[in-house]
Amino acid sequence: MEEVAAVKTEVRRSSFYAHLYLLTSESEVPLLIKHHKTCYRKAAHHCSAAVLSDHDSNRIAEISKNDGEVGHPGKALFGVLHSNGLSSHVLIVSRVYGGTKLGPGGVTRAFKEAGEGAGAGYLNPEFSGASSDTINSKGR
Repeated sequence: MEEVAAVKTEVRRSSFYAHLYLLTSESEVPLLIKHHKTCYRKAAHHCSAAVLSDHDSNRIAEISKNDGEVGHPGKALFGVLHSNGLSSHVLIVSRVYGGTKLGPGGVTRAFKEAGEGAGAGYLNPEFSGASSDTINSKGR
């Protein structure tokens, strides 16, 4: 597993930390989620989506998790992977609650925006989103 992009976005005082990793095995996904739970201890939710493909671009595993968050953020993150043609990747977004409820639609949009920032950072290294900051692998 290799981290290829990381961004932080903020929506109504909630912070969203998005990390994109290159996968070699499906067994890496739970390890990465555990790592995020350690790095972002204040985060209540760690939503994720993963696509693992073989050398012939045949999908062998697709996983998405909402981690108890309202809405469908895992599905939205899965859409980010698909729309950017990212296979053999996992996208994990951790949310630190800022005190304002976003509602199911707002939560889904916020997770998607954070995921798109990480995807854009990977596909276009010169990317500098107006509302996102690049962060290091330790979540800072």
